[in-house]
Amino acid sequence: MRVLGIDPGSRITGYGLVEQHGSRLVHLDNGAIFTDKAKNFPDRLKLIFEGLSRVISSFAPDVVAVEDVYVSENVRAALKLGQARGAAIAAAVHAGLPVFEYTASQVKQAVVGQGRAGKDQVQKMVKALLSLPEIAQADASDAVAVAICHINSYQLRLQAGPAVATSRRASSWRNYKP
Repeated sequence: MRVLGIDPGSRITGYGLVEQHGSRLVHLDNGAIFTDKAKNFPDRLKLIFEGLSRVISSFAPDVVAVEDVYVSENVRAALKLGQARGAAIAAAVHAGLPVFEYTASQVKQAVVGQGRAGKDQVQKMVKALLSLPEIAQADASDAVAVAICHINSYQLRLQAGPAVATSRRASSWRNYKP
């Protein structure tokens, strides 16, 4: 199974590709789409959509996993993040790929073993799990962590059976076949 993980952001959207070979995880690529140069916000969304569409076309993932929006006190920032996330999801859906969503705490739990782990802990664990030569850029590292979370969650959902596979956050699991 080849998973594209996405850490959406209105200024930087991270992506990471991880493939599962039996019990082994293999890092394929990671990077970030920087939208700061865009003249206006709609152009940023276009850059996110087009950039992720190119990644999808180049690597042909089986599934896309996206980090869910963290709602903070800054409503305006949360709305922009939601729109960036929408552009990322639209790129995946446009390519005909199933999309799964994970909260930041679910990702941290799956990668570090603790839902309140810090960014630095996640980055170090991603590096260790995939035997990377260096720690990836922060947003790219988070995206790789989202991909790892999906792979781990998929295995757990298979073991748990169809009742768990059809939960609210995993409605796409019903028809998903890697």
